[in-house]
Amino acid sequence: MSSARAQDAFDTRARVAIDLGAESCRVSLLRWHDGQPAIELIHRVANGPVHVEGALTWPLDAILTGLDKGLRKAAQAAPEGIASVAVDGWAVDYVRLNHDGDPIRAPFCYRDERTIRSKQQADALVDPEWMFRHTGAQPLRINTIYQLMADHPAGDDPQVPWVCLPEYVLYRLGGRRVAEYTNATHTGLVDVETGDWSQTLIERLELSKEALPPIVPAGSVIGKLRGPLAALDAFRDTLLIAPACHDTASAIAGIATPLDCTAYICSGTWSLAGTLIDAPFTAPEAMAAGFTNQGAAGGGFCFHANVNGMWILKQCLESWRGDGRPWDLPELIAQAAACDRFPGIVPVDAPSLLLDGDMPARLNEQLRNSGCDEIADCAGNEPVFARVIFESLAVRYATAIQSLEQMLGCRIDRVHILGGGSQNQLLTRLTAERTGKPVERGNVESSTVGNFAVQLAASEAASRPLTRDAVHRWAERLSHPMRMAQAV
Repeated sequence: MSSARAQDAFDTRARVAIDLGAESCRVSLLRWHDGQPAIELIHRVANGPVHVEGALTWPLDAILTGLDKGLRKAAQAAPEGIASVAVDGWAVDYVRLNHDGDPIRAPFCYRDERTIRSKQQADALVDPEWMFRHTGAQPLRINTIYQLMADHPAGDDPQVPWVCLPEYVLYRLGGRRVAEYTNATHTGLVDVETGDWSQTLIERLELSKEALPPIVPAGSVIGKLRGPLAALDAFRDTLLIAPACHDTASAIAGIATPLDCTAYICSGTWSLAGTLIDAPFTAPEAMAAGFTNQGAAGGGFCFHANVNGMWILKQCLESWRGDGRPWDLPELIAQAAACDRFPGIVPVDAPSLLLDGDMPARLNEQLRNSGCDEIADCAGNEPVFARVIFESLAVRYATAIQSLEQMLGCRIDRVHILGGGSQNQLLTRLTAERTGKPVERGNVESSTVGNFAVQLAASEAASRPLTRDAVHRWAERLSHPMRMAQAV
């Protein structure tokens, strides 16, 4: 379809993108003005894991109430009607459903420590190296596969059907229960060759085949919006689309610049450093370097290393706030940039830094282990902690990109950093210095842009398969110019 015909198809009805984030969930509206798309953030819902009866869970009721409010705001703002709603979000977490299709409990957060034991049990049954070759997914204890194994000892019936969180929101709005492919690849249960659930793993780990949702490709229409919201004029004929339901896949789909010879860094609660490849890379060195192969919108794979991210700083901020030392983040970054000295670099992927609580002490433990001086956790030293975090992240980004070049036999010419970390000019500068490469600062809401790009490309394609090129064309049209930070 020509761009002119595409405009005719999309210039009168709005679209809604829901992006579920570990710190906030956002409802955004795309409308057309004089034939040009404009994206507006309609509503934001604060989010974060909570401790309930010794478990770390997500406040699902609060999330859903906030999303309902956001959707009602979107309907009010779009009298022309809303053509489609799509949802992306963080991976690996899921909801188990009772006979009425309602959650049997609040979903566990992937950081809950219940998977420590189930990961050990799985490793005794299935060689992790074989699992990596078979699924392409780095066998991290947060993966859905280990969470499912932890459910049975906790008293949950393994036969109870489940659905990952973004797809659950679509299901609740009236869609079919599905697993969108890019999100399914994060479970650690998908055969990388067939693109379907691995029967071998299901049998070896004694998981329930009946509980699995069917896998569908990104851009699939999975129903129409139903329920109370459908009574609103704007939602009377609204399609529910599974975009790239994994927020990183959506974020990559939202990059407007070409990605040839380019590494991306999705910098948020987690950092994901990698590049797009056409076929999975499952050599032993990829597993050893912490890389994973996850489905990309329109084909190919997001090949990246899972790196700890702003979680470390967020935990420090919460600790300091509890001690009566609250900090404004821009001011903290500015003072960290002015630090003349800092004690050293820490391994940001150390297991203790992935846990919640008492993060300054955890950082000091890693400094000691690295042979560096500790930082006194007192007023005035917060910028030093922040500088250690940013320097350490930049070093880890650099090693990930070096690994990419060595494994794939290619040269990375530039780095594209997106997500919340793209607003951090200090981290961007340090990344350019440590990698020796120019760094593009991408859209902070790239997941939302990619969500919309998949919706529009899928609607344009109708019954034809979604292509990466079609998604990229829409991302170009929806995105703003990028800023550059040159290597020093």
